[in-house]
Amino acid sequence: MNRAVAIVVLLAVVAGLAWWATDSYVSAVDRAEKAETAASELRTQLKNARGATVTVTQYVDRERVIRLKGDTIVKEVPRYVPIEADAACVVPRGFVRLHDAAAAGAVPDPNPGGINAAPSGVALSAVAGTVAGNYTDSLANSEQLKTLQQTLRDQGVTIIGEASAP
Repeated sequence: MNRAVAIVVLLAVVAGLAWWATDSYVSAVDRAEKAETAASELRTQLKNARGATVTVTQYVDRERVIRLKGDTIVKEVPRYVPIEADAACVVPRGFVRLHDAAAAGAVPDPNPGGINAAPSGVALSAVAGTVAGNYTDSLANSEQLKTLQQTLRDQGVTIIGEASAP
């Protein structure tokens, strides 16, 4: 009988050790899979971060060129729209109202009370400078959008409804 009890106890100990070893193995495999998933995600994030750094640097360089050209164009306004042109051209209030509304994304009041034809006091050269500055901003925004779209494409994102391809 003692022998039978000893065998049962020994089998119970062996079964307990087997269960513990199996549980430890399953836990180790689970931890290894989680660690591999985390490492893979970190590699992807690092790759994306490297690409984004390059993209941002390229965008900043391109924007700097756009702004430099825009500033040069604005400085040249007096050369292309001289004082004589300012004196010869009366910019009406209606033009200024329409321009300002368009810049704000608003529809101007359709019934201003007949003031559209009146002189605005804004010089033609000022209009040229404003338009040149607006185009510079538009080109910089366009470049920023293209850069952001390319960053997303590099990260594997499909962009639906793009205005233009690079």
